[in-house]
Parts: sequence; C-alpha cells; structure tokens
Amino acid sequence: MAENSEFKSKIGLIAATVGSAVGLGNVWRFPAETQANGGAAFLLVYVVCVLLFGIPVMLGEFAIGRAGRSDAIESYRKLSPGTGWWISGFLGILCAYLILTFYMVVSGWTLEYLFQSLTGELYAPIAGVAEGSNLQFSDRMQEYIGSVWPPMIWTWITIIICGAVLCMGVQKGIERASNILMPLLFVILVILCITAMTLPKAAEGLEYFFSPDFSKITPEVWVSALGQSFFSLSLGMGTLITYGSYFKKDTNLTNTAVTVSLLDMFVAILVGVIIFPGVMSFGLEDENFGGSSLVFVTFPEIFNMMWCPRLWSTLFFILLAVAALTSSISISEVSIAYFCGHFKMKRTTATWLVLAPLMVLSSVSSLSNGILSDWKIFGYTFFDACDQFTANLLMPLGALIMSVYIGWFAPKHMMMDQLTNGGTLRNRFARPVIFLLKWVTPILITVILVTSLF
Repeated sequence: MAENSEFKSKIGLIAATVGSAVGLGNVWRFPAETQANGGAAFLLVYVVCVLLFGIPVMLGEFAIGRAGRSDAIESYRKLSPGTGWWISGFLGILCAYLILTFYMVVSGWTLEYLFQSLTGELYAPIAGVAEGSNLQFSDRMQEYIGSVWPPMIWTWITIIICGAVLCMGVQKGIERASNILMPLLFVILVILCITAMTLPKAAEGLEYFFSPDFSKITPEVWVSALGQSFFSLSLGMGTLITYGSYFKKDTNLTNTAVTVSLLDMFVAILVGVIIFPGVMSFGLEDENFGGSSLVFVTFPEIFNMMWCPRLWSTLFFILLAVAALTSSISISEVSIAYFCGHFKMKRTTATWLVLAPLMVLSSVSSLSNGILSDWKIFGYTFFDACDQFTANLLMPLGALIMSVYIGWFAPKHMMMDQLTNGGTLRNRFARPVIFLLKWVTPILITVILVTSLF
C-alpha cells in the first residue's frame, strides 16, 4: 500500500474518522428525529443504539478494512476468497452512492444559506410577508429549494470542492482537511451552546431534551433511533471499512471506535442543546419541523430573534457546511477507493468518474423538490426515497450481514487479532464485542427490521 494511503498521525486518523461520522446526520437529521419521536425518549434509545450496536459494528468494519487492507468489496474478497460475502461490500458502496445523491444537494443548500447569511439576504423582507414572520423563512426556503438553477449550481460547487480535496489523496487531502475543519466545528458548537444557555426558556428546552417520558418509547422509535445511529456514525455504507484500510497496524481499534462514537454522540447532543432552548424560548415548540425546515426555517427564526442574527446565522451555516463537507468527502471515498484498488485507476480519474454522474443524479434529486415533485418512488420523491431507503433499510441490512460474517464466517481469530493487534494489546472488551457481533447485534437488528416492515 502506498504511503499516501495511510493516515499519517493519530490525531489525523481521529479527525478524519470523526469527520466521516459527524455530518448532516448530526446537525440536519438528529434534532428533527428527536422532535418527531418524543424528545428525550428518542435520545435515550439513540444512546443505547450507539453503545449496543454502533460501537461493535464500527469495530467490525474497522477490523475488516484493516485486515483486508483494501476497499469495501476487495477486503471481503481477500479475507474470504471464492465466497459471496463481497456482496456486503457492494451493498455498502451502493448505499454510500445513493446517500451522495441527496447529501450533495443539502450540502449545496447549506452553502447558499451561508452566502445569504454573509450578505444579509437571508433576513431581507419578502414582498407580501411581514418582516420577522415565520412565513418569511418558510417562503424563502420553498422558493429556493423549489427553484431550478440556484440549488443545482450550489450542488455542483459542492461536488467540485469535494473532488478537489479527494484528488489530493488520503494524507494531503482527507487528513489535512479534517485536521483544519473538525477543530473549527467544535469551536463553533461550543460558542452556539453557550449562547443557547442564555435564552429565556433554556431550562425548559433542556428538560424536553433530557427528561424522558418512557411511555413514548415504541417500536417505531427504536427503528428511527437505529437508523439515526447508523446514519450518524456512517455505518453500513462501506466508509469505515475503507477508512479502516488506511489505519496503521499499531492503531488501537477499540480506543478509536469508542472515541469516534462518543465524540459523534457528543456533537449530536450539543446540537440538541442549541436547538431546543431556542425552540422553547421563542414559542416554536408546536412546529412539526422536518430536517429541511428545521435547518432552513426554524434556525433562522431563532437567530432572527437574537442579537445580531447575521453573526449567529453565519456561524451556524459554517458549522453545517463543515459537517457536510467532511462527510461528503468520506462517503465519496468509498467508491473512489474501489475504482483505485480494483481497476488500478489513477486517483484523479477515479475521483471524477465517481463524482461526475452526481452532477446529473444530484440534479434530479434537487429537482424532485420542485418541478419533478410528482415523480414518486413508493410514495416518496427521489430525494426522500434515497434518504429513507438507505437509513432505514440498506444501512441496518449491511450491518446485519457484516455482523453475521464476523460472528460466524470470517477467518478464525481475525477479529480477535485485529482488536488486540496480533496479541500485542491487552483488550478486555474484545470478547464482549465479538459476543455482541455474533449473537446480540444480528438478532436485535433483525427484530427491529422485521418490526419496521410490519
């Protein structure tokens, strides 16, 4: 493996892997899922899913990647040649690519709203709408998202930015960008959290977010929390297998998985600490916000009622742009690594081979929110179908197949060797993790998937 195909430092490794996990799933999806599924009840189930499913599945994907030293498909082929387990890797690549079709669109929206925050256009009056009214922001969002050219242009800009980073390789591109962007993300998060704590009804917002009503924990909440934990941690899409192949042989996989999972969960919780005090303080608790309306309507409403709204809006959309960029890069890397490894392509060629079709597919995804909104897939627009299909089916299914493989069909002692670095590390969590992947994780994911279907 080329030198540039490994992360150079432990800090860079953590930053890149956290950057892969921390993305729109934390800032765009998590608060909306929390609000739709009972507040603190959802948070509690989400934490359980991260600890019980997320960390073991992450360790399984890291182990396959580092042991196979290749992409999501070839790692399975190297570990179990002549078998069909590579299909699990193929499902991961398919899942990652479907996610990119709408992820790039939302990333483009984020750049547009950052631009509008910087120029002040976001808070400019709209003809026929009272200034400061929530209609000011919902009408602006509907007008922008439903338009043809502006969303597509910003989506293409996002794709080009990701391509520029990815062409530079693992160390000079992915690792270097993560080392800069992830500290920036955490600084902005802390600033916004401190500001949220000064709002009039911050205590009520925190109570809603942290005091669970156990009667609201239903099978549907478990399905949503499982899907959110996988989406948030980038599980079941081949990303962590690919990144695992870039880990050095002495990397402590358990410490890395726990650190990444806890930091990712911490970011999601901090976002909740930012949003729910604002929702309560400004009387927005009755709004049934989804991912898009939360980010592009509810947040601007909150900022508009605060001192210097352009400042807070700019900080927030920088935060969201950073999260979107780091995750878009990591998700794209799944397919790029496959083309580089399997077809021996130059990295630049593979990068644009992967990203160029997104110029069309993401455009279709963008237009499905406007002039193509009547085109439905099982009752969903193309944009929503890709979101629901990947988060609630492909990702859990990929994790299920991977768990069964690790528990029953992987080379003997492979998982133990990876968790202990060939016996050089004492890891008291190795056997419990293997037990979870062999018995608990497959059974519970199956139950949750079956429950969601019926």
